Amino acid sequence: MRFEDWEPTYLEILEDFGYSRAKDEEAARVLDEICHERDICLSSCLRRAIGKSVTVCGDGPNLEANVERHRPIGTVIAADGATSALLQKGIVPDIIVSDLDGNIADLQRANRMGAIMVIHAHGDNIPLLENVPGFEGKVALTTQSRRFGRVRDYGGFTDGDRAVELARHFGAKDILLLGFDFENPRKKTKGGAQVKLRKLRWAHQIIFDLNPSQVRLSMP
Repeated sequence: MRFEDWEPTYLEILEDFGYSRAKDEEAARVLDEICHERDICLSSCLRRAIGKSVTVCGDGPNLEANVERHRPIGTVIAADGATSALLQKGIVPDIIVSDLDGNIADLQRANRMGAIMVIHAHGDNIPLLENVPGFEGKVALTTQSRRFGRVRDYGGFTDGDRAVELARHFGAKDILLLGFDFENPRKKTKGGAQVKLRKLRWAHQIIFDLNPSQVRLSMP
């Protein structure tokens, strides 16, 4: 997704939650500086990793049941906390999309095992970026505001819908969603369950309304 197409939705999200664009852009600068001495997985690297068929695994309470019934196909992209559940089932995702509020040890272990870590910086997670040097494998860097240095914006807001937008950006034609539940979040987030539900509604809008494509939602 081009930033010009994403920006109107991004501005609506900022207004809805009272977030600061300046803080998002500060976070992107911090992330770029932290990674200034290491190789970064940019567009060509991600394009090679993402096939036409993609499974995006969300961290919903139905993930385990979904994976039992529908084995992931194609390129497997995990949204943050879904990584832990996948590892427990012997599945190492090809790509992880994360703002680092999941289990850091599991995220770093999957990264060492070959998963590309797409690390997202936003205004609320600047302190968590201190974990970035602990990722020893391939990493890519993202922001939800305008790109800065080697930090890119492929669209999206939550880990789950950013994973879908990443797949779309790099040409996926068939995207299977496992572990997505837009009404029953697995865990609370900063601000409580109601804030999490509002975020999931935005995720649903981004996935199914903002940029329609061949997305299949698996139910338990």
